[in-house]
Amino acid sequence: MTKQFASVWTREPRQPKTSGLRREQIITAAVEILDAEGLESLSMRKLGAKLGAGATSLYWHVANKEELLELVLDQFWGMVQIPEPERASWRELLTTFAYSLRATIRDHSWMASLVGQLPSIGPNSLQLSDRLRRAFVQAGFQGVDIYLASGTVISFVLGQVLPEIAWQKASAEIDTDGMMRVMDELAGDYPDMLADYRATVPTDPEVGRAMAFDFGLLCVLDGLAARLRNTPGSA
Repeated sequence: MTKQFASVWTREPRQPKTSGLRREQIITAAVEILDAEGLESLSMRKLGAKLGAGATSLYWHVANKEELLELVLDQFWGMVQIPEPERASWRELLTTFAYSLRATIRDHSWMASLVGQLPSIGPNSLQLSDRLRRAFVQAGFQGVDIYLASGTVISFVLGQVLPEIAWQKASAEIDTDGMMRVMDELAGDYPDMLADYRATVPTDPEVGRAMAFDFGLLCVLDGLAARLRNTPGSA
């Protein structure tokens, strides 16, 4: 049986009781736990203990943990910088947005487990989505292309950053030097590829990731610009 859609955003937020917790306090404390300990460690009990509050105070504002996670996900979107479309060209706006989204995900890696799992329909998410929409409209995109273009940029950033996060979590347990020796052995039949890799790939993984992000973002923006040029009636 299909589960009826429900969201923390479909009802009016409750005003705090006298000298009680405010929703903003709950969100801030939840984000602090998530940043320090990860998604698996967040619980209503731990959150209550951090705030020095009982379950009744928390459940006055959120019905369950899923509603709490909706709130912190929207808090995340509020951390991402995106200019007003009237103050920047569409490429400048998307470049700022993409780099800010990358940095914000890296600072709050718990987001990777929530995006796509929970609805992003809070005020911060909607404001960000509207700015992206207006930027693409002003650039000359039309119809569904406006939303497909926006989704393409977001998907690129997520596709670049989520593997970075997974690698950072696993790298502490991986013998990188040993892995490279094994790769040399297994790829011995491909000397040109190994030589290219040695000559071109930075030894510092962070530099390599930054280069990959720069290159990919430029390709995405160039592709969108080409799409725009080939769209009849576009500006």
